[in-house]
Amino acid sequence: MRIDRGVEDLLRELAPQVLGALVRRFGHFDAAEDAVQEALLAAAAQWHDEGVPDNPKGWLIRVGFRRMTDQLRSDQSRREREDALASRAPRDSFLVAPPDLDTADADDTLILLLMCCHPSLTPPSQIALTLRAVGGLTTEEIAKAFLVPESTMGQRISRAKQRIASSGVPFRMPPAEERDERLDAVLHVLYLIFNEGYTATTGAALHRAELSNEAIRLTRIVHRLLSENAEIAGLLALMLLIDARRDARCGPDGELIPLAEQDRGRWDQQTIADGSKLVTDAMSRGDLGPYQLQAAIAALHDEATSHDETDWPQILALYGVLAQLSDNPMVTLNRAVAAAMVHGPEAGLRLLEPLDDDSRLAQHHRLDAVRAHLFEMAGDMNAAVEHYRQAARRTTSVPEQRYLESKAARLT
Repeated sequence: MRIDRGVEDLLRELAPQVLGALVRRFGHFDAAEDAVQEALLAAAAQWHDEGVPDNPKGWLIRVGFRRMTDQLRSDQSRREREDALASRAPRDSFLVAPPDLDTADADDTLILLLMCCHPSLTPPSQIALTLRAVGGLTTEEIAKAFLVPESTMGQRISRAKQRIASSGVPFRMPPAEERDERLDAVLHVLYLIFNEGYTATTGAALHRAELSNEAIRLTRIVHRLLSENAEIAGLLALMLLIDARRDARCGPDGELIPLAEQDRGRWDQQTIADGSKLVTDAMSRGDLGPYQLQAAIAALHDEATSHDETDWPQILALYGVLAQLSDNPMVTLNRAVAAAMVHGPEAGLRLLEPLDDDSRLAQHHRLDAVRAHLFEMAGDMNAAVEHYRQAARRTTSVPEQRYLESKAARLT
């Protein structure tokens, strides 16, 4: 059965809100996620035939509620059969009144986001669980975002769910000091969700607008809550400045159009103005952070009238500062491109050499793609073709694969 795209988008938007509502009511995170998945499957089938109900969120909460109570009743009955204790809890002790759908308007997404970033979890587990529960990414997609095997990520998510369940953390907004401790992980989560939406790691589509839009929506919520935090503003600015180019990234057949070849007249100028204002205000407040620096780089790209008119020396300088703050091979990758634009392709290729020994990126298609581009700039077409083809073999994104194969073909 094929699900209407509008219904699919609606279900993705509502899923974390419904999960939050069930966790708030029952306090069983893992079981609630299972109930939400069953509710989503039921909705996909029933709404396909009968149409979307007037209150889709309330419908999902009610179905999830029934799944939860059925599961808890079954679990309790099993425990009672196995437990020969003389004194037992009443059979319906876990039951609560059905949800009042008239009061189901609250959006618990932010609380759920912070719960997934509970300090009892390691930072990688916080991010992975949030991407799964709030972002709706599959285990495979999250594994690609972390550059780890899918089996490793599956185990990490499972352990994170178990730890949340055993922590007994109440489902409510944490106090300010605890909330601040979780903020770095929350921002990283939102960043990864946006990236997966803007450039999907798998599939036939270049981007998944529902994910990038959701990341922006969630970041706006966090920004409203902590409006004085410059890094939150920087992250929101970064998302807006990149998302402003979305319409120019694809050709009529969905093919990838690289930044240098995009029709800048199709960029969303209002979104660029909003993002530029955000990052300018954020950078005027004090200490610089990685998201502010990345947003400043994105603004320089957006404000240039053409690829050749881009202020590459300033971008290279910003990447140099960013490299001091962030041990991230992707920073080195982008810095190499900027170095090539300023000092020539050989300078960029030298910066790439240490990445061959970095396990986080050594087998990643982007390393081959950038190396191919720099070899092409240097006039070494044989090496460029080799690396374009290698990058095409390693990517799981169909648009990227086709683009890389076409680049290789044009040079042969």
